[in-house]
Amino acid sequence: MLGLVNGAFYAMLSLGLAVIFGLMDVVNFAHGAFFMMGAMLAWIGGQYFHLGYWWMLLLAPLTLGAFGMLVERLMLRRLRGMDPIYGLLLTFGLTLLLEGGFRSAFGVAGQPFDPPSQLGGVLNLGFMFLPVYHAFAVLASVVMCVLTWALIERTRLGSYLRAGTENPALVQCFGINVPLLVMLTFGFGAALAGLAGVLAAPVIQVSPLMGSNLIITVFAIVVIGGMGSVMGSIVSGLMLGLVEGLTKVLYAPMANTVVFVLMAVVLTLRPAGLFGRQR
Repeated sequence: MLGLVNGAFYAMLSLGLAVIFGLMDVVNFAHGAFFMMGAMLAWIGGQYFHLGYWWMLLLAPLTLGAFGMLVERLMLRRLRGMDPIYGLLLTFGLTLLLEGGFRSAFGVAGQPFDPPSQLGGVLNLGFMFLPVYHAFAVLASVVMCVLTWALIERTRLGSYLRAGTENPALVQCFGINVPLLVMLTFGFGAALAGLAGVLAAPVIQVSPLMGSNLIITVFAIVVIGGMGSVMGSIVSGLMLGLVEGLTKVLYAPMANTVVFVLMAVVLTLRPAGLFGRQR
């Protein structure tokens, strides 16, 4: 079951990365830091401001979304049209700054974060005992992933976003504010990472290093699914979380590397990823 829970978090994180890359061509290395900030904000809200879990489940993603839009407006927009390596280096440097700041303020020790009382206890499924919060986290993650996919692939706003990345000048001729759409897209991706962080906080100990421990794995999942593929990120995240969990049971030493072995196999057979398109 822990594999499915991790897969749900992987799916949300890789989805945010795929949305940002697919619509902006930005390799956002700060995505792990946004995930960490979501969890840290939830912990800070409860520890210092006595805000409940449900309040932080709303406020932390909104805060991360606003912060993401600020990053895009003040930093990434200046790199528009340049080699993507500059965006990667910028977001990598931003990651170091954010992690360093939280590490200096709160240390590196993991902090416990209790789930809300309404989601306490366990469910007896007959063949296993399932914590209620774990079931809620998986369900919330899957619902959010499906809603995001529907927004991008099945709505007029999603079509504007896709068209704006292919030919921004033409889209602007129809009166659509492409820079605003791009800023909102990056903010939405950051909010997804923040939401994943809040959902993960009661499952994984909250720490300034929690994002850096996941981001490389999440990048591998995005590559397996296909860079920029929304559906590929969702399916690959859930699938590889289950594979990782099963590997921990069968042969634990391989658990941390099985994702990268699968990435090598997939890229050998299908360089664009499982759901990606050759360019």
